[in-house]
Order: sequence, then C-alpha cells, then structure tokens
Amino acid sequence: MNTAVEERVIALSHYILENKATVRAAAVRFHVSKSTVHKDVSERLQRIDPPLYRRVRVILDLNKQERHIRGGLATREKYRKVCETGHTAQK
Repeated sequence: MNTAVEERVIALSHYILENKATVRAAAVRFHVSKSTVHKDVSERLQRIDPPLYRRVRVILDLNKQERHIRGGLATREKYRKVCETGHTAQK
C-alpha cells in the first residue's frame, strides 16, 4: 500500500479517536470524500493496525447509534424555524 495512503489512514483514525468525530466530520477536515474515510477506517486500517481499528470501530459504532437522534434534532430545529418565520428555509 502507498505510504501516503497509510499515513492518511492513521491520521484519520487518530482524528476520529481524539475528537470522537463522525465520518462526515473527518472527511471535511481531511478534504476527502466520506467514502474514502469509510474505506480507510473500515478496510485499510484493519490491515494496517488491528488494535487501532478496534478502538476506532467503537467510536464509529457509537456515532451510528446516535445518528437517528442527531437527525431528529435537526428536523426539530428546521420546523422550529419554520414556525418562527412562517416560511421554509432556502437551501
């Protein structure tokens, strides 16, 4: 595997651990796609550093469990704004 790719995989993994970051947040921080982050930390990391993979997996599993809560909060906030302003937000 390319050394630069391995370095990115390790850097992404440490970022996720230190910040309890989501795949989306890590993708934004490292200027790569969510698919790249996911492949890096779920496939490549498992081959590069299995103990680190297990630690990162705990954070990713927690984020997945909380995803529906974050989505619900975002929806609630959206409709709160609609009620206050009387119109939907523009994208």
